[in-house]
Amino acid sequence: MSPVHRIEATQVLPITLEEAWAFFSDPRNLGRITPPELDFRITCELPERMVPGMIITYTLRPLFGIPVGWVTEITHVQEGVRFVDEQRAGPYQMWHHEHSFAAVPGGVEIRDVVHYSLPFGPLGEFAHALLVGAKVRGIFAYRRIVLRERFGSPMSAEAAS
Repeated sequence: MSPVHRIEATQVLPITLEEAWAFFSDPRNLGRITPPELDFRITCELPERMVPGMIITYTLRPLFGIPVGWVTEITHVQEGVRFVDEQRAGPYQMWHHEHSFAAVPGGVEIRDVVHYSLPFGPLGEFAHALLVGAKVRGIFAYRRIVLRERFGSPMSAEAAS
């Protein structure tokens, strides 16, 4: 088994927990927070809300413009608190992504924790060091910017006083 990599991203948005959950639990919003250069396209019909066992199929172009199919299953949903998506077929050997939400002073904290590994043993690890790790981090950096533009930034403690 290849090494398991971990990426964690946390962001506070000045919205309610209910607003955050409504946005993030609607799988149709995934394309809105994915970098355009990935050419992300959902290839199945989607309901308005995620439910455990839901399968999402899509294509994207993560490296060199080469299209890749991906199948994700929503494995856990705890309404208003968290959900988990796991790759069932796609470019990774393993992908587990937990999204969690918590009310905090001034808004809601959104936390993503991703565990993933690449296929192809040492070659996969070389690709991770060279390209893939930065690409995955870049997706979360893009997401942070898009969410800030859409929902705003929480006021700092100095600005609030």
